[in-house]
Amino acid sequence: MDKLKKTLSGDDGDEEQGIMTQIRDKTTLGWGTRIKLFIICFVLGIVCSVLGSCLLWLANDGLTLFAVFYTFGSLLSLGSTMFLMGPINQCKKMFAETRIIATIVVFVAMALVLCAAFWWRIPGLCLMFVVIEFFALAWYSISYIPFARDAVKKMFFILLGLN
Repeated sequence: MDKLKKTLSGDDGDEEQGIMTQIRDKTTLGWGTRIKLFIICFVLGIVCSVLGSCLLWLANDGLTLFAVFYTFGSLLSLGSTMFLMGPINQCKKMFAETRIIATIVVFVAMALVLCAAFWWRIPGLCLMFVVIEFFALAWYSISYIPFARDAVKKMFFILLGLN
């Protein structure tokens, strides 16, 4: 009966949609689900990073556990926004002209944290790369807030007396 109503009213939307459109409509997450998954993923990222920081003080494998958990936590936190905007849109925005340098620095710093922990086994170098990763991730994150980078630059110059 519903199909007859749609046909008579001229609304044949389902028949004209392609199979890909129908699949996309059935597999798309609702907004409430996206928010919940974002929060879960972001909180898990923070928990992994904090847990990694606590594991740093273990005697034998503390540095490697720290590097793994901290890097995994950063990836989870960074990846959590994919639930809000979708993976393709997230990748496009990550490699946009305004964010590409910060994105590259974040990923290179993550790799260097793991290298410093697993192969080089130099704790000071590992911590230096973590600090670089943290600031690059912060710089990347504030790029989503309009005029935030300009405000941070201005505040930094004022604090240094270079105004």
